[in-house]
Amino acid sequence: MKRLWTTVLLALLAGVVGGSGVRAQDYPARSVTVIVPFAAGGPADVMGRIASDIFSRHLGQSFVVENVGGAGGTVGTLRAARAHPDGYTLISGHMGTNALAPVFYPKLGYDPEKDFEPVGLIAVQPELLAVRKDIPVNNLKEFVAYAKANEHKLNMGHAGVGSVSYIGCLLLNAAIGIKPTMVPFTGTAPVMNAILAGNVDYDCDPVLGPLPHVRAGNVKALAIAAKKRSPLLPDVPTSYEQGLPQFDCAPFYAVFAPKGTPKAVIDKLAAALNKGLDEPAVQKRLTDLGAQIAEPDQRGPKALAALVHNEIARLTPILKAAAAK
Repeated sequence: MKRLWTTVLLALLAGVVGGSGVRAQDYPARSVTVIVPFAAGGPADVMGRIASDIFSRHLGQSFVVENVGGAGGTVGTLRAARAHPDGYTLISGHMGTNALAPVFYPKLGYDPEKDFEPVGLIAVQPELLAVRKDIPVNNLKEFVAYAKANEHKLNMGHAGVGSVSYIGCLLLNAAIGIKPTMVPFTGTAPVMNAILAGNVDYDCDPVLGPLPHVRAGNVKALAIAAKKRSPLLPDVPTSYEQGLPQFDCAPFYAVFAPKGTPKAVIDKLAAALNKGLDEPAVQKRLTDLGAQIAEPDQRGPKALAALVHNEIARLTPILKAAAAK
């Protein structure tokens, strides 16, 4: 009898393993939910929809975006972390939700490195330091001097604790050595409106947000927080060019799956995303958004895992110190 039960158990285990292999091989057999942990219309949402469209076209099933906002994107990210790891729930996250959220939310409920399987990087969007037009500065060096002399008068706008605009300016403030008044808003659009109204002095945000106001001459663009200039604002020098390399903030946007998702599924998703990023139409759309498309050596699960790890190691000590102050 004991031998019989052992035989039955082994057969059941073989069936489970074999079944998982078949499911992974046939994936996706039905529609897939892609959680975007922010409201519709923002950069994370746009990136999530671009990735979902790529997956749909290359894998032959519907990849449906579900916007689950709240708490700096951590509500939707937690839901993704707790989803069944079968490849039918993914998340389009970014530097805040899938790397640096633990700095600002100690009781987060998930670990960005331990609770997700990286699928692939979509793009990065370098941030821009934008200031109201009547501040008497025209470059980053002049802004640093002005900020130090007027520290207690300065108001910095951001889209909430843990948002990429918050993270970017926290890095800038730490590099300069200032502690201005930090004014929270519900998004970066309200921040820009406050700058236009003269109620906020500056913000840090991916280029696309301030771009129309910069081009209209209503806001000054002082520095791109990256090593390369933005093709959307080619005349604006980088923080590296202007002697402040510590102001380096190019939020990544990427796709992740819950921990334990079969490797065969992850590989299928990564291959599809890679093909999509090589398409001229996709590249044009991303470039038009001010994004820097993931280069071939930056793509795939291993490269994304390394990026997440390196950004956590690079930025966590700086942000913890700055937040504590």
